[in-house]
Amino acid sequence: MKKRILSMLCVTALTVATLAGCGSAGDTASESDATEQVAEVEATEEPAQESEESEVSDAATEVSEEEVAEATEEEATEVAEEEIADDGRSFELLRIGSLKGPTTMGIVNMMKDSEEGKTTGNYEFEMATQPDELASKLVAGDLDIALLPANLASVLYNKTEGGISFVDINTLGVLYCVTGDESVKTVADLAGKTVITTGQGATPEYSIRYLLDKNEVTDCTLDFKSEATEVAAVLENDPTSIAVLPQPFVTSLLIKNENVKIAFSLADEWENLSERSQLITGVTVVRNEYLDEHVDEVENFIDEHVASVVAATSDEERTAELIAEYGIIEKKEIAKAALSNCNIVCITGEAAGEILSGYLETLFEQDPKSVGGQLPDNDFYKLR
Repeated sequence: MKKRILSMLCVTALTVATLAGCGSAGDTASESDATEQVAEVEATEEPAQESEESEVSDAATEVSEEEVAEATEEEATEVAEEEIADDGRSFELLRIGSLKGPTTMGIVNMMKDSEEGKTTGNYEFEMATQPDELASKLVAGDLDIALLPANLASVLYNKTEGGISFVDINTLGVLYCVTGDESVKTVADLAGKTVITTGQGATPEYSIRYLLDKNEVTDCTLDFKSEATEVAAVLENDPTSIAVLPQPFVTSLLIKNENVKIAFSLADEWENLSERSQLITGVTVVRNEYLDEHVDEVENFIDEHVASVVAATSDEERTAELIAEYGIIEKKEIAKAALSNCNIVCITGEAAGEILSGYLETLFEQDPKSVGGQLPDNDFYKLR
């Protein structure tokens, strides 16, 4: 476009020069003829100049409009690039592992948003059915963050010699005693009975044993199963069997088996015994090797974890759909019914550290092995 303007200016100058040259040429021309020719040239020149100046002006206008359009397009591109940067695509990958149950239900909105490119962080998610699966991958460096049973977090801290740090509490008490046996109302009523449960070596086992010990029940037998579905199958055949299960499997069982009821909540029984601690099911931990190099990624995860939990508790309809979509619970209706009973939280900061340390101290007093032989040092709570 600039070349076009220069060419038009050159044509104008050439035209003027040629016309001026015609006005002085020829020996036989008289002076008056020359004057008349000059006058004619001047008369002819003015409209030609006006026309060409108009063309130049129009061309310049076209250039200006094109330059504005180009500038606007460049600005739009810059804004888009800034939006991409703000969208967190510069964040390093953060690999997250969670258990099939309330811990994953709390981050399911984050999982969906990540899949659709709506999160700030750059995430990769993995869901497991057993805590040991996540623990081994975290220790091996195949996961960066894991949502684990609270006591297992302490065990791993000791096993890795301080190689992990506590991030937040993701689930409070979700354990319930369920049975068709009307005689069972409290932990004390479990004397002489067999309790079927899951979670050997994890929160369910140590929570039950602590409650049995404090209630001086010494003749209760624990029968561990690997999956909640196995426990449900036993109750299906014999509703008078007694089981301890976590949500959301409790709700699923009650919907399918009307002969089974909730006898008591382990969280309530715990609070009746302890004034300085409460029952915690799940916490979030991070590998320090990752944290040391990616503080921003971890802090951003905490923010988005909080947002995901808020979404889970405020929009149960969408969350229930996602829970079914990701296969955590098979049916949306069951997921929605269970959500309000799952005690899904995201507690961070000083309060989280105090709650967890009180819980671990209670377990340690009951059985040091439950927390890995010793309580975590203060650096375990560095993110609080």
